[in-house]
Amino acid sequence: MNVVDDKSIVKDYFNSTGFDRWKRIYGNGEVNTVQLDIRKGHQKTVDTVLSWLKADENLSEISICDAGCGVGSLSIPLAQAGAKVYASDISEKMVQEGKERAEQTLGNGDNPTFTVQDLESLSGSYHTVVCLDVLIHYPQEKAAEMISHLCSRAESRIIVSFAPKTFALTILKKIGSFFPGPSKTTRAYQHREADIVDFLQKNGFSIQRQAMTRTRFYFSRILEATRK
Repeated sequence: MNVVDDKSIVKDYFNSTGFDRWKRIYGNGEVNTVQLDIRKGHQKTVDTVLSWLKADENLSEISICDAGCGVGSLSIPLAQAGAKVYASDISEKMVQEGKERAEQTLGNGDNPTFTVQDLESLSGSYHTVVCLDVLIHYPQEKAAEMISHLCSRAESRIIVSFAPKTFALTILKKIGSFFPGPSKTTRAYQHREADIVDFLQKNGFSIQRQAMTRTRFYFSRILEATRK
């Protein structure tokens, strides 16, 4: 299966069965034990990034692109905190859900701005570009292309998260206790941290802050990099 197929699978999945599944995970309703664990892990990643951005005390002065925004888990609280947020996702259903959640939380307005767009066609320039829990859906070559393009959109900073490739997590994946089966999700790719760092450095960025989210079924490495 080639790279183009991965992109098509992701788009189709999050516009069909995947949308209902992840809408529940990213919501507040009842879910099973695994989904609840993933919900808590994802929220911890979001909270980590929010804490980094708020600590700089300049949110009202910057623009932020939330690339792969899903249902707005990061975009909405960023807008609440005063940032100008441009949110995009490959899934029309995810974007629509994000808009509805933003209206419920913030009322009618133009912040965040939601659009249906894949990462490769992302346009514009933003002070900060954030891409959380997206690279897990794409193989190494595609991840490198995505990071390079996201870097070209970032004026000052980029924040990415990915499933780290370690011996222990590779074993867990092989025995099926890390990622859900193929009937429930897209293919899951792990990435070596050294490779992600190398991609960022080659695009003129240097690592500033880093963190690791670890629950029973959710593992995500978070890196913040700024222009050199």
